[in-house]
Amino acid sequence: MAKLADEMIQKARQLDLLTYLQLQQPWELVPIGPNRYRMRTHDSLKIDHGKWYWWSRSIGGRSALDYLVAVEGWEFRKAVMHILDIERIQPTEIPQKKFQEAKGGIPVCLPMRANSNRRVQAYLMQRGIDRDIIDYFFSKGLLYESHPYHNAVFVGRNEKGEPAYAALRSTGTKRFAGEAAGSQKAYAFSFSEGRSATVHVFESAIDLLSYATLQKMRGTDWKAESYVSLGGCSFSVEEGLPPSLSYMLHEKPHIRVIKLHLDNDSAGRSFTQAISKLFQKDYQVINAPPPCGKDVNDYLMMKLKQMEERSQNGAGKNFIHESQRA
Repeated sequence: MAKLADEMIQKARQLDLLTYLQLQQPWELVPIGPNRYRMRTHDSLKIDHGKWYWWSRSIGGRSALDYLVAVEGWEFRKAVMHILDIERIQPTEIPQKKFQEAKGGIPVCLPMRANSNRRVQAYLMQRGIDRDIIDYFFSKGLLYESHPYHNAVFVGRNEKGEPAYAALRSTGTKRFAGEAAGSQKAYAFSFSEGRSATVHVFESAIDLLSYATLQKMRGTDWKAESYVSLGGCSFSVEEGLPPSLSYMLHEKPHIRVIKLHLDNDSAGRSFTQAISKLFQKDYQVINAPPPCGKDVNDYLMMKLKQMEERSQNGAGKNFIHESQRA
């Protein structure tokens, strides 16, 4: 039997699974969100913006070829020839679709603004976040104080620049964290003004601002980086990729490195593992949890305390050398 030519294999690999199923088995696709699907037969196999991952088996990829071999058990040569036959009969070039909201979504209901942001500013500064960074997000309309409860409101915007997400965090003694009604997690709190090839990923908005503060402390231009929060920390990997990370990668195709700054707990570690497996072919994925503490903000507070102690002991402004992972 003649060996398959490399160009034949490469051509077969160009067909992604979503397009394959749309053409061959459309009944298998069950929509679960914006450009996200699960399969009807393998219900833990999720397709997210072209990438697929079978969560129950911890395998994934992008191409239909990988799917036919790894999931359906096809012999490699047979799968290649099958895909090339589809290409000959029905051209599969499909224009890239713009990221869209799921149909039936309701607009985000933003809380009323307070007359000032004083309480939120004081609260975030108590959490160690740099005042200039706080004020910058105030000025961009991405952060404000609500009325009458004085919660911190972290706003996420869609591709039109319109508010489409809001995370809420109490600033008082009674702990509260939630999301505004109608929030779309694809647009969770994020920041990306530069052209950095790296996106930093966090569980919460406060961790994101904490890392920006750490960057400023290092002397790094924090505005040159891209940051995205996941809109909460209750991970369920069976649900597929975090919508906010998918959206960031879709909108910023120059990003090639995903740096995960997730919590030092079992949920954060297992989620990091899954993301690494799914993206390793197309991106460099770096696991960069805080070197100590339970999350990035905890680590920031520990560093600030150590700086204060050193300053009191006459050690100047130098602080501990950070792990390269941070």
